[in-house]
Amino acid sequence: MNNTLEIESMENKLRGRVHHYELPGGWNVLVGRTDVDNDFLSLQAAKPDDYWFHVHGMPGSHVLLRAKPDKEPDKETLKQAAAIAAYHSKARKAGVVPVSFTRAQYVTKPKGAKPGSVHIRKEAVIKVRPAVFEE
Repeated sequence: MNNTLEIESMENKLRGRVHHYELPGGWNVLVGRTDVDNDFLSLQAAKPDDYWFHVHGMPGSHVLLRAKPDKEPDKETLKQAAAIAAYHSKARKAGVVPVSFTRAQYVTKPKGAKPGSVHIRKEAVIKVRPAVFEE
């Protein structure tokens, strides 16, 4: 299967399972709706170079910032994706919230873990206020 068909097939599978946001600069953010959708997003839909976000230390959606070939997101783009992760969590009404992020390649599922549970490595933490942007 060629790359274009694989991308279209994955996008069709994501439709209805995730919230979608487009940030300035054409960056795409995907947000899981349920624990099962979070697993699908983090473990099947994510590409190794995508950025993965989750509010630190409490329940919330898994969030992906889609990587772009040969381009790194700037700090503001990372902060906006983190703010979306904070908004789609139990910390939605909090002030400043810590959000963990890493590349999707460092997100794994422990054997026997319940849906929505993952293990992350090489994480960084960014503090943001929960917010969403044009969906």
